[in-house]
Amino acid sequence: MNHATEQVTEQVTEQVSRLLVVLSGEELGTKELLERLQLKHRPTFVYDYLQPALAAGVIEMTQPEFPRSPIQKYRLTRLGVVLVVGQ
Repeated sequence: MNHATEQVTEQVTEQVSRLLVVLSGEELGTKELLERLQLKHRPTFVYDYLQPALAAGVIEMTQPEFPRSPIQKYRLTRLGVVLVVGQ
């Protein structure tokens, strides 16, 4: 693991770790992610899971030019894959 990966690993919360595992090998939308994470409160998902994962660069949007698109999905970045494999 390189230094940048180690730094991100230290910053990844339990919530972000759960999100990474759920996204492993798939592209999923918000509704699917809420269901798989067994969450009902969308703001909690956005602030505790989605935004920190995007900020850490471990997930990315499939439609970055349209962040609020109804067909928006999320997938792991290379860094996200490295973190999931390392768990």
